[in-house]
Amino acid sequence: MTAAHSTTHNTRLSPGVHSFDSDGVRQRYHVHGRGPVCIAHPGGPGIFWEYLRMPALEQNLTMVYVEAIGTGASGRLPTHPHGYTRERYSRALQRLIEHLDVPEVYLLGHSHGAFVTAYHALHRPTGLAGIVLYEGAPVTGPEHALEAARRLEQFAAAHADRPELGEILAAFGAMQDISDDEQTLAVARGVLPSYFADYWGDEQRWGAVRNAIQANYISGLTADRTPDPIDDRADLPGMSVPVLVIVGRHDVICGPRWAEELHRLIPDSQLLVLENSGHLGHVEEPERFAEAVWDFVSTRGRRE
Repeated sequence: MTAAHSTTHNTRLSPGVHSFDSDGVRQRYHVHGRGPVCIAHPGGPGIFWEYLRMPALEQNLTMVYVEAIGTGASGRLPTHPHGYTRERYSRALQRLIEHLDVPEVYLLGHSHGAFVTAYHALHRPTGLAGIVLYEGAPVTGPEHALEAARRLEQFAAAHADRPELGEILAAFGAMQDISDDEQTLAVARGVLPSYFADYWGDEQRWGAVRNAIQANYISGLTADRTPDPIDDRADLPGMSVPVLVIVGRHDVICGPRWAEELHRLIPDSQLLVLENSGHLGHVEEPERFAEAVWDFVSTRGRRE
């Protein structure tokens, strides 16, 4: 049994809601399940943690869901909504790991959370038993935007008969003009049908997921309001922790191209393509998703 499994009598990992002071900012987190500790960082930035809840993983893991600073009941930076860089999120993760007081943890990041997770593993690998890069990419900027536009065109062509398509495309177009919480939420919910492999195949179920999404506006700029571009391609070959890469075949925003590039760049990484999922494989194919993560944790991800 590894140190990552040692959660007995640790009240900071008892089921429920917890918070602590993290460099002067309130950090809130939620604990569910039992087993090796896995910290889950949500996407956005600015999307609330609840959409990332993974009951299937909680059967075998102590899931610690991060309520990222700047969202929900966690604290705000003095420069809010600016200053939430990967470095700042990584520092918050490090404080959480220290607070949990276990020798090793696994780290799972979804979407923007995968960018944060990659950064953290590259710059603060100590104490990480392994990481899961779920719907991430090695780069942002024009190259990433062009690929997303290409994937969105494919989605639009496949669903040209849907009366809702115009609203979805308009929500994507509004992304660049977001400036407050209300607009952030409207865009997040507006684009969500395109984030599923087959939203209209079970609209009642996926519509409930869509309506439950909550979000705060996070600009993505540094504290002095300059861009914070990402390009990890030169650094990823030096990754020193075990890595599992997960992507949905039908993801429009961080699709298979990027997962395959992450897999190619990261030594000895594992790649899982969820054939019947878009951007939200943990709810579209929860059993397959959980099986892959648990297999990673219980075999390759484990340090004896």
